[in-house]
Amino acid sequence: MDTQTKIPNSLRQFLLEKGLVDVGFTRLQPQDLQQMEHSGMGAGDCQYGISLAARLSDAVIEEIAEAPTHTYFHHYRTINAFLDQMVLQTGFWLEQHGYRYLPIAASQSINLSGWEYRGRFSHKQLACMAGLGTIGKSSLFLHKTYGPRVRLASVLTDCPVAAGQSLPESPCGSCTKCVEACPAKAISGKPWQPGTPRDELFSAQACSEYMKRQFQHIGRGAVCGICIRVCPYAK
Repeated sequence: MDTQTKIPNSLRQFLLEKGLVDVGFTRLQPQDLQQMEHSGMGAGDCQYGISLAARLSDAVIEEIAEAPTHTYFHHYRTINAFLDQMVLQTGFWLEQHGYRYLPIAASQSINLSGWEYRGRFSHKQLACMAGLGTIGKSSLFLHKTYGPRVRLASVLTDCPVAAGQSLPESPCGSCTKCVEACPAKAISGKPWQPGTPRDELFSAQACSEYMKRQFQHIGRGAVCGICIRVCPYAK
């Protein structure tokens, strides 16, 4: 069994036993590396990616109606903290096997030139490349089993874990439930295709400003979750 098979199998089993629902592996493409370099935060020799997925509670999501709940806000933060710990566990495991790693937190915006609502590298893009799912009209990541009811984190590494994979097609079809339910009117309804810029699907600014304005009493306006709750893909 070669490195590209043995390490992913061993690492995946290690992480699934700790509570993740899925782990995927891929190799970053030249354009991805160039984009990171242009942002001022390149990947160096860490040109492979590991995508980590944790499942959100169905019971918590289904309590969301016209607004997020206090329980959802706490659950969201707890899942993010769990994912960040799994990123560290992944990194420690890789180091023990002689490799380097770059952690990418579950929820961290890096705004080098104004507020851009973006991280160091897109968790959703990496998860798609690793074969874990696709992107919906809402710009949410849709896991192949759990739909949008997951949170993601990522690890970049110099460990040759896998080659790149093709991005799956979006399953949304004519469905517009997220478009109709979004109180911020932040979702355009345009179907996602590989390479579609996020801004053509979804206005992160409109979403963020609405949450801060309407949901200050729930986690200071940091979460919503309505689009996750109404999406039929998870059901």
